[in-house]
Amino acid sequence: MRASRLLSILITLQLHGRASARELAERFEVSRRTIFRDVDELSAAGVPIYAERGAAGGFALLDGWRTQLTGMTPGEAEALAFTGLPKTAADLGLGAEAMAAHLKLLAALPSTTSEAARRTADRFHLDPTPWHRRPSTSPVLRTLAQAVWETRRVRVEYESWDKVSVRVLEPLGVVLKGGEWYFVALRRGHPAIHRLDKVKALTLLDETFKRPRRFDLGAAWGDAVESFEASLRRDRAVLRAQPEAMSRLDRLGADMAQPLRAATPDANGVREAEVVIESVGYAASLILGFGAAIEVVSPPALRDEIVERAKSVAKLYASRRR
Repeated sequence: MRASRLLSILITLQLHGRASARELAERFEVSRRTIFRDVDELSAAGVPIYAERGAAGGFALLDGWRTQLTGMTPGEAEALAFTGLPKTAADLGLGAEAMAAHLKLLAALPSTTSEAARRTADRFHLDPTPWHRRPSTSPVLRTLAQAVWETRRVRVEYESWDKVSVRVLEPLGVVLKGGEWYFVALRRGHPAIHRLDKVKALTLLDETFKRPRRFDLGAAWGDAVESFEASLRRDRAVLRAQPEAMSRLDRLGADMAQPLRAATPDANGVREAEVVIESVGYAASLILGFGAAIEVVSPPALRDEIVERAKSVAKLYASRRR
């Protein structure tokens, strides 16, 4: 671990030119005393590192000196895909490896290309969590990731909509979608999607399994999502949206929002379109949030459901005034 940190310190100085003991201590989560010892060890090994005093001072390498010790460990190579997603890498237990791989990758680039890569990282950031939601975390995520890496079976207590059952699964991959973690696993020989937040307990088993030769996680996930979304498109409705609703249409989901956006507005800016809905109850819960900004033209069952829900809400608040 210390050897890895020494190399990471060396590459950090090579990439950034200068760093203070405090900055290095925070980056590598050690004390400043440890950083001073590491710098002394690098200097004793012949690395031309020196310290500059003052507010803008810190440790630096002799101008023009570069290390070629940038070979990646197997763990760092595995973490390379997550170098732009530090929080995701940390959740999977690959935070340190991802940071080290990122540093080594930058150090291996020519100076001009390396500077362009650092500039990109400074100016573009990916945050996969939707607004008004906190990042999803799970105490079993790292154990699940270990099972995926090592092709080992897991025993899970899984909460479905009506009960909690115990299952033995063969995990093939982990997916982060919209800030929520999912995993694809074989159960009785067939791949299926599971939500990680439905896992109440997970035990890593000693048993390994044979991974399907041509399994493609991205393709399998895409097919499963498409099939799932198609299964939800059970009915149709005609909606009429006022101009003030347009900025909030994404709350309805793509199946309802996209046709309304594509519709030609009339002279008053009102748009009317036929959309697909999952169910009368679910569509009513979404449309009610728009108040009078969206009107259901059809079917009558959806109109009636909204009327009944609106009456219930009005009755609730009317009773509270007494």
